[in-house]
Amino acid sequence: MSEDRSSTEQKSWFNRLTQAFAHEPKNRQELLEVLREAHQNKLLDSEALAIVEGAIQVADLQVRDIMVPRSQMMSVKANQSPREFLPAIIEAAHSRYPVVGESLDDVVGILLAKDLLPLILQGEQANFNIKDLLRPATFVPESKRLNVLLREFRANHNHMAVVIDEYGGVAGLVTIEDVLEQIVGDIEDEHDVEEDSYIKPLPSGDFLIKALTPIDSFNESFGSQFSDDEFDTVGGLVMSAFGHLPKRNEVTEIGGFRFRVLNADSRRLHLLRLTPVSR
Repeated sequence: MSEDRSSTEQKSWFNRLTQAFAHEPKNRQELLEVLREAHQNKLLDSEALAIVEGAIQVADLQVRDIMVPRSQMMSVKANQSPREFLPAIIEAAHSRYPVVGESLDDVVGILLAKDLLPLILQGEQANFNIKDLLRPATFVPESKRLNVLLREFRANHNHMAVVIDEYGGVAGLVTIEDVLEQIVGDIEDEHDVEEDSYIKPLPSGDFLIKALTPIDSFNESFGSQFSDDEFDTVGGLVMSAFGHLPKRNEVTEIGGFRFRVLNADSRRLHLLRLTPVSR
């Protein structure tokens, strides 16, 4: 009896989904409208809708839209000793680092943090040469579409690419995680904002800020004087500044702070990146 009921419910769900697509969309915007209508009719939940929207819209984004800019790149110099670069690597806690020669424009390879484990266990070697550990660097132009980049990442088993500008100089970095986050939202790991924490400083001088951070806590941390009469949280303050529910990577400035949306769904903000602009 329960199997018959389950089969009937599945058929009913499929029939409703088929009806939602009965009028074939003629363009991407119409497709998005159909999907949003399906969400309103409870055929798709909010998370599924956000993922589908991200997958569709990722083709409209270029590498320059999501890359870590040159000024915020964490790199290792090829002539540094382990004693010099290990503290920065441990603090940043990334898995990959570009290694540069004379300048940031001279990227000689990619260093994987895991390749340093034998060095840490055995102690620094007098004949250490970082170039023995380097993987080849992948270079992509700022204008490359994200869907194309993701396909290349998967085909070549790469996780990081160095972004170059029209003059051949290094403009920034992009990782496969950066691309996937445009589809599924922010991917938190053990180095992101802890569950019981609202604010996490980054090595670049920026901060990760949960949208639910109380305004009084934000004021206490940054010496600001935002009023909490109208809004209780930083997310409310930021949404008011936008005048609409912003999407990922939208930026606004409020009172000497630049807020970039890192994670948001169709209802509210989740995570922001804060850059103090009046230091």
